Amino acid sequence: VIDDEIFQKLQSFKEIYEAQTKTIGDSKLVYFGQILLVGFIVSLLMVFLKLFRKDIFADNRQLTLILLVTTTMLLSLTWAIKLNLPSLYYIPFCIVPIIIRILFDTRLALYLHLLVILIAGFFVPNSFEFVFFQTTAGMVAIYSIRNLIKREQLLLSALFILSAYFISFVGIALLREGSITNIEWGNFVPFIVSVLLSLLAYPLIYAFERLFGITSDIALIELTNTNNKLLRELAFKAPGTFQHSLQVANLAEAAIFKIGGNSLLVRAGALYHDIGKIENPQYFIENQNTAVSPHDKLPYEQSAQIIIKHVHKGIEITRKNQLPESVIDFIRTHHGNTRVDYFYQSFLKNSPEKFVDENIFRYPGPIPFSKETGVLMLADSVEAASRSLKNPDAQSINALVERIIDYKLEQDQLDNCDITLKDIETIKLIFKTMLMSIYHVRIDYQQTL
Repeated sequence: VIDDEIFQKLQSFKEIYEAQTKTIGDSKLVYFGQILLVGFIVSLLMVFLKLFRKDIFADNRQLTLILLVTTTMLLSLTWAIKLNLPSLYYIPFCIVPIIIRILFDTRLALYLHLLVILIAGFFVPNSFEFVFFQTTAGMVAIYSIRNLIKREQLLLSALFILSAYFISFVGIALLREGSITNIEWGNFVPFIVSVLLSLLAYPLIYAFERLFGITSDIALIELTNTNNKLLRELAFKAPGTFQHSLQVANLAEAAIFKIGGNSLLVRAGALYHDIGKIENPQYFIENQNTAVSPHDKLPYEQSAQIIIKHVHKGIEITRKNQLPESVIDFIRTHHGNTRVDYFYQSFLKNSPEKFVDENIFRYPGPIPFSKETGVLMLADSVEAASRSLKNPDAQSINALVERIIDYKLEQDQLDNCDITLKDIETIKLIFKTMLMSIYHVRIDYQQTL
C-alpha cells in the first residue's frame, strides 16, 4: 500500500531522476552538441539515399518530402518537451514509417524511422524504453501495410500498432514490477492516443500525393480498378481498345515483375495509355466492326494526325480527371517519336512525286525514360501486332516478338530506359510465353531445351 508519505518520496525520486537526465553546463555547447548529433544522423540519411536510392536523392520533390516529414516529427517532439507534456508517448511517431512506407518502400521507411527514434532518444527520459517502444511499434506498422491492397487495411494497421505497444508495455511492466497487479494501466493511455493520432497519416498521404506529385500504391490500386469512371467509359465507347489495354497490362506487368520495377505502376499506365481513343474510337482498327474504314475517305496526312491525336487527347483527359503525372507519362511515351508507318508508307507509295514532311506522320514523343514506360511501349506494339497474325503458332509468335522488339531497339526508342540486354531477352521470353497461352498455342518443349 502506498500512503502519502511513500508517494511523496517516489515523486521526489522521479524529480531527481528527471533532473539528472537534463544536461548542465554551457547551454550554447549543449545546443551545439544536439545540432552536431542531429546533423550527423541527417548526413547518414543523405549518404544512404545517395548510395541506395539515387532516384530519390536526385528528385528534389521527394527529398523535400522526406526531410519535411522528418523535421516535422522532430519539431513536434521539441514542442511537446517545451509544453512539458505528462508523457512523450502521446506523440504519434508511427506516422513517419506509415507515410514513408506507403509513398516509397519498406527499407526506406524502416531506416528513416530508426533515425528519427535515435534522434528523439537524446531528448527523452528513459531513452532505452522509449527507443524499444517506438522501434517495435514502427516495425509492426511497416509490416502490417507491406501488402497493401485497399485503404481499409490502414485501420487494421492501427490495431496491430496498438497491440505492439500493449505487448511491450506489459512486458516492461512485468520486468519492473514482477506482478501484474502492480501495473499502472493508466500509463497506457498515451499509447492509445498516439495510435489514434497516427491515423492522421492517411489524409496526410493524400495531401502529399497532390503536393509533391508522388503516387502511392494505394492510389495505383484504385486507378487499376476497372470499375472506375474513366475505364468504364473506355470499355463502353471503345471496347476493342479496352480489351487491348487489358492484354497490354498483363504483358507489361508480368515483364516488370520479372526484370524488376513497379508492377502496379506499369499496370495502371497500361490501362490508361490509350484512353485518348475515347474520342473518335471508330478510327482505330480494334474498334472497327466492318470492312469499311473511315480512313478510306481521308488523305493520309489527316488520317495520321487523327491517330497521333489520341496521345494529346489522352493527356488532356487524364489531367482533367486529375490522374497522377507518373501515369500520364505512359500516355506521352508509349509511341515515343516513332512514325505512323502505315499511312507514311501509303503516302509515299501513292504520291511519290509529292514532297512529304515526315513530322506530320511522327508522334511528338518523348521516348520512354524508365523501365516501366519502356516495357509498356514493347508490350503495346507486340500485342497490337499479334492481332494481325492469321494463324498464330509458336513460330509466328516467336518471329513477331523478335521483329517488333528489335525494331524498337533499332529506332533508339529504349535509349533512355534502364533496360539491359539481359532484360530484353527476359521480356521477349515472357511475351512469347504469354501470347502462346493467349492464342492457345501448344509449346514444343523439345525446341526450348
